Amino acid sequence: MSDDKRETADRFGSAAEEYRRSDAHREGRDLATLASWCADAARALDVATGAGHTAGALREAGVDRVVAADAAPAMVATAVETYGVAGVVADAERLPFLDRSFDAVTCRIAAHHFPDPGAFVAETARVLAPGGTFAFEDNVAPADERLAEFVDEVERLRDPTHVELVTPATWRGRFEAAGLVVEAVESVTRRLDFAAWCDRTSVPDGTRRELRRRFAEAPPGATERFAVEFDTEGVESFVVPKRLFRLRKPR
Repeated sequence: MSDDKRETADRFGSAAEEYRRSDAHREGRDLATLASWCADAARALDVATGAGHTAGALREAGVDRVVAADAAPAMVATAVETYGVAGVVADAERLPFLDRSFDAVTCRIAAHHFPDPGAFVAETARVLAPGGTFAFEDNVAPADERLAEFVDEVERLRDPTHVELVTPATWRGRFEAAGLVVEAVESVTRRLDFAAWCDRTSVPDGTRRELRRRFAEAPPGATERFAVEFDTEGVESFVVPKRLFRLRKPR
């Protein structure tokens, strides 16, 4: 694992408890949707599991054998302790599993941290059994390049492990290049409280002030696109657009 990936794993590991308690990660219609798409699987893998919320949802949906994988050992330990699933410390771009090992693979709100998302998709396709389901979700970039640049800049300022948001069309291209068939796409949004969003990654006060400034001086269209709400201190909350993809590996 590269030094950058180790640093990312360390940062997430130190925030494991915050992610375990995060409403934005442990709740939501999107979580139930991903799990329902995989309910008929006997063996499922949750990649970049974080605190294990998706792995736990898979168990609740009736999947007997669930493996929670993450590059951060503390995240894996949290998932195992909280949801009683199996846990493996693993790089999403180099999965330590045999070909065709799982009937379903999930990955929820994590791929924008991956340096090589194409490798992640290829690895997912490799470990997925023919006929298996890949249930994927991530935040997505707007088509407007100015707005995409804005959201990436504030994400990196808040969390240096952020790599890049891309458009749904870019994700579709990656999936199809790996031989996966898109069966369904759903759009969802999540309103994030600014203070909680910063608290989750222990953002310093000076950086919070800079983030508030950037939201206040955002490029035209950003306030509307992200439904930003302000209070007397500045940005109070904003909306994050996401896409859910249900994919199938051909038999």
